[in-house]
Amino acid sequence: MPPAKKRVRSHDPVKTRAAVFAQLAHVREAARGLAPEQLALPTRLGDWTVRDLIAHIGMAVTAVHRALELPAPPKPTVTVVEWPFSTGRRAADIDAFTRGLTDAHPDLDAYLADVDHSLRALLDEHPGSRLLDTSAGALPLADYLVTRALELVVHTDDLNAAVPGLDVPYDRQALAATTRLLADALAVKAPGGSTEVRVPPYAVVQCVEGPRHTRGTPPNVVETDPLTWIRLATGRLTWPDALSGAKVSASGERADIGGLLPVMS
Repeated sequence: MPPAKKRVRSHDPVKTRAAVFAQLAHVREAARGLAPEQLALPTRLGDWTVRDLIAHIGMAVTAVHRALELPAPPKPTVTVVEWPFSTGRRAADIDAFTRGLTDAHPDLDAYLADVDHSLRALLDEHPGSRLLDTSAGALPLADYLVTRALELVVHTDDLNAAVPGLDVPYDRQALAATTRLLADALAVKAPGGSTEVRVPPYAVVQCVEGPRHTRGTPPNVVETDPLTWIRLATGRLTWPDALSGAKVSASGERADIGGLLPVMS
């Protein structure tokens, strides 16, 4: 008998839209209160400053705008779970675009306010089923918004790491969508059923080739919290550091998933 086909996770488009705006609002509120010396602080993203990072967050959201300016493609060519694998090859272009935005928008609050307003107008105009021609491939607008929630959460974490005491909050739905998308991407990268990766309370996935677990306690289990998982999956935290810092538990001979990380870089 062939193995059961895994169910593709769906994301509620109404909740996703609300999550994007909620997380953008959190970033905007935090950016509004930053002093010039805080905006000049370094980040963990190469030689970007905090100002560059905030400009990039706006850029990540307006990727929707740029995609909607293009003709709709005839059919989807990728699924949302494939999107995380496409980001690394665009690093140089993203860096150049971000630096241009930093120079063009000295008033970050006004910039983010315009991003919010214009995105609301576009989403009111276009249905979630509208196909977008993105750098990863063609996929529906509603699915692409899940990737925008991911970008906002990941870079909110970068912002918190760069500015001591900033503590920008994470919208629960945005955090959930990000955790699930990155967990699902791991399952695509390493298909199988021998290892269970748990990220409570948002995600559980089966991955890694080997004997498939069917009932009872799985023989190979990885468990961690959402932010640690996101940092592991995006290369902000290494597997050895997570283990040594007791940020992740791994039991079983196939529970060492360090070689599969990061999922997205």
